[in-house]
Parts: sequence; C-alpha cells; structure tokens
Amino acid sequence: MKRNNQTMTLQQLLGIELPIVQAPMAGVQGSALAVAVSNAGGLGSLPCAMLSLDAIRSELATIKAHTSRPFNVNFFCHTPPTPSAEREAAWRAALAPYYKEYGVDVDRIPAGPGRAAFSPEAADVLNDVKPAVVSFHFGLPSADLLARVRAWGSKIFSSATTVNEARWLEARGVDAIIAQGLEAGGHRGIFLSEDLSTQVGTFALLPQIVREVKLPVIAAGGIADAKGVAAAMALGATGVQIGTAYMLCREATTSVVHRAALKSDAARHTAITNLFTGRPARGIVNRVMKELGPISTAAPAFPLATAAIAPLRAKAENRGSGDFSPLWSGQNASGCKEVPAADQTRELAADL
Repeated sequence: MKRNNQTMTLQQLLGIELPIVQAPMAGVQGSALAVAVSNAGGLGSLPCAMLSLDAIRSELATIKAHTSRPFNVNFFCHTPPTPSAEREAAWRAALAPYYKEYGVDVDRIPAGPGRAAFSPEAADVLNDVKPAVVSFHFGLPSADLLARVRAWGSKIFSSATTVNEARWLEARGVDAIIAQGLEAGGHRGIFLSEDLSTQVGTFALLPQIVREVKLPVIAAGGIADAKGVAAAMALGATGVQIGTAYMLCREATTSVVHRAALKSDAARHTAITNLFTGRPARGIVNRVMKELGPISTAAPAFPLATAAIAPLRAKAENRGSGDFSPLWSGQNASGCKEVPAADQTRELAADL
C-alpha cells in the first residue's frame, strides 16, 4: 500500500539546518566529531556502546559545553548472550596458529563482552542531559526504557535493514527510521532475522521503506558525496546518515592503521564479517578475513568474539599492521577526506 508519508522534514523534526546525520561510529570517534557536525548544522552523534557510564557522562558534558545544537546519542540494544565454554574454546582453537605466530599467551586472554547494551543505568546518565535524539541499533530496548526516553522529549531513531524491520519499528512508535543498506560500514542493524540474504542495497531498500511507513526515513549506506545525498533525497529520504566519509576528518579518532587502509586501494574490497565481534559487520578485507573466511561458525555470539582476537589486533597494530583489526568501512570510501568535519558536512549538503 502506498502511503503519504514524509510530511515532516528532518530539519523540522529536529530544528537542524541540514538533513545530514553523522553516523555513530564506536571506536573511531568521540565527542569532537559530534560537536563539529552539529555546529555545522547537521546532527552529530555520540556512539556509546563501547563507553563506560563515566565515559558517557564525560563525553556528554563535553558536547554540552561546546554546542547548543541538537545531537544524537546512540546505543546498541542486543540481548547479552550466555557464554559458551565450548564455543569459546573452538574460537581460540581457530586463532591458535596466530597466537603462536605473535607470541600471545592464551591463558592470559580475558573473557568478556566488548560492547554494552542500553541499560537503566545508561538511561540515568542521559536523564540529566535529555539529548535531542536517542538512536538504537539491533532493534529497540524494553518498553520501560523507551518510555523513559520519550518522557524527556527525546526523539527515538532506530535502524531497519528490511521492510519488515521498518514496520516493526513503526508499530513501536519510533520517530524516524534509518534505512541501512547493505553497503553500509560497521555492524548490520539486522534484528528480526539472522538471514543475511534478506539484506539489500540502500537504493533498493529506501524506496520500499518509504512506501510502506508513514515516518521520516533516513538513508544510510554507500552514500559518500553530495550527489549521493541528493539521490537519496530524490527517492524519498528526509535525511541521510553518513559514516565512512567522516572517518578521515580531523576530529575523528580513527587509528593510523585504519586511516592508511581507508586511503589505500584495499578500501575498494570490503566484506560482511563476524570475526571481530560475533555479529555481521562490514569492513575492509584483511588477512584474518581472507584466511578464516569472513564468516565463521566458531566465532562466539556478539559481542563475545571480541576478547579472543583483541590481543592479536594489539600485537599487529604495534607493528603497523591491520591484519587482525576491524577496519570498518562502507563499500564506498571515495568520499573520505582529511578535512574538518564542518567542511565535510556542508559539502555533503551542497546539492540540496
């Protein structure tokens, strides 16, 4: 059924100047990038999945001190898995040749998750700040937590990778849907299924979601320049979320190894992999992805796969190598520029 949606622009919904959302990118940015994008008229975002409660509190204080503009605070909302000793042993066995090569003592590798889900304690921290937007990946948290977010007046965004996920989110009262195409870097937002064959490209997914829901839809995945932004808007998006194109900006904390990969020919070859966290995510193909295959049934459930591969990443990066690093990137890194994020934001909106 075709519906008359998109009645409100992203600018009207949030009081921002440009329909550009900086994708929250855990591990390669902090408050500085969010502040720069918000001050340039877009919607800056702070990824919180890898931050402690104290770190979230500190980053939010920094953002509030440097901008009065709206910003987005992003959380994962996965269900923490029950650890499996058998699966952990199989995963470490798969990595054993690399442990030997790099001199890693297996007995000294700690276990534990690398990313936290949205929690009541995190909500307590947000309560004092009341950000303009709280966004979620992997569905939504509990109804009680959502009610707390709504009570502050924050808008709720979440990612959909299929039409069914978009409908599910609309039925639960989100304010906008991020249509995440298969080209997008980082973790897939998939949550109603684990079937990766359901995942489609941005410009195939976007018009289908626009047609099926009444909410504003934000396009994400593979959009790297002003023409791509304009194309997404022409297909019915009310905004565009962009991540990879910001990763070389001065305010990003992208590592030296990761920056080098993004600037190299290697960035043209990305794949969906679960090796680094246990959940499908798109990154630049590197040694471990080639040798183990990008998807491994041995990898523990998200986010438990992180612990065993972390010491290999550290050892390799110390040698200037990204062989064991999650080099997150979308399929189109051509828009990456070593410029201030404010300049990048304005340039992305130049054709609107």
